[in-house]
Amino acid sequence: MKPSVYIETTVASYLTARPSKNLVIAGHQAATRDFWNRLFSFEAFISELVVEEASKGDDIAAEARLRELEGLESLEIDLDCKILAGHLIEDGAVPAEYADDAAHIAIASVHAVDSIVTWNFKHINNPATRARIRASLEKRGYTCPEICSPDEYLGEDDD
Repeated sequence: MKPSVYIETTVASYLTARPSKNLVIAGHQAATRDFWNRLFSFEAFISELVVEEASKGDDIAAEARLRELEGLESLEIDLDCKILAGHLIEDGAVPAEYADDAAHIAIASVHAVDSIVTWNFKHINNPATRARIRASLEKRGYTCPEICSPDEYLGEDDD
């Protein structure tokens, strides 16, 4: 059985963005392309929220993001997802003004996805936030997906 991954919107954004001159961002873009090229190795999921967020902004950039997301299975945002997202905010795991970030986490958790892949280091993928997210989810009987960036997910590459 292939590992399952929930692809958060920032991954599509890095995948389709113009090449950056900033070395850190360029590295993130390269790691994202490597991850995307190995997507066949995973059961990859998105949600309608990812599509909604990817649709925003510049029309040409949005079209590129949506084109890359085509064909990926979309997980349902049901009442359990909405309730769990509210608990993540209530517990202080995610700030209330970033409710969509809580929703991404809740969707992946409710649907028992193995990992969330994201470049959102501020509200999803940092040590303090991951600990609060894990505690909130486990308190409610859910398993916390592993939260990582594309390069963390793929690990070290000897190339």
